Amino acid sequence: MSEPFQFRHRVSYAECTVGNHVYYSRYLDLFEAARGEFFRSIGHPLSCLQSSGCIFPVLECNVRYHRPARYDDELTIKVQLVELTKVRLVFHHSIFNFSGELIAESRITHVVTGLNEKPKRLAQELLTALVRHQKQDSI
Repeated sequence: MSEPFQFRHRVSYAECTVGNHVYYSRYLDLFEAARGEFFRSIGHPLSCLQSSGCIFPVLECNVRYHRPARYDDELTIKVQLVELTKVRLVFHHSIFNFSGELIAESRITHVVTGLNEKPKRLAQELLTALVRHQKQDSI
């Protein structure tokens, strides 16, 4: 089983509400940033994939919020590929604060398309890289 990819982020003031908690939609930005770094870490930056005509639109996104993250919190975002086919990827993300408390988690499903937004198969090189990082049992 592959260990989740980890990405660190410090909460900025701009991400918070007047009540000093991260605004709920900003978590989607954190998931996206961590997923982008995951792709970079496996040698396939999203910018290169896009240049080669491969993008990953979101089909479905579910987020569960457990507790608030606040200004200046140091967060760890874990990214785990939990399902993979030649045309679909499903990621599980979990965000933890410095104390290890679960802040939020998500399950996001992507379809693989060309720039024309028509479904296409993953290139074999990318598929091979992703298989090495896929979690083998379901969450």
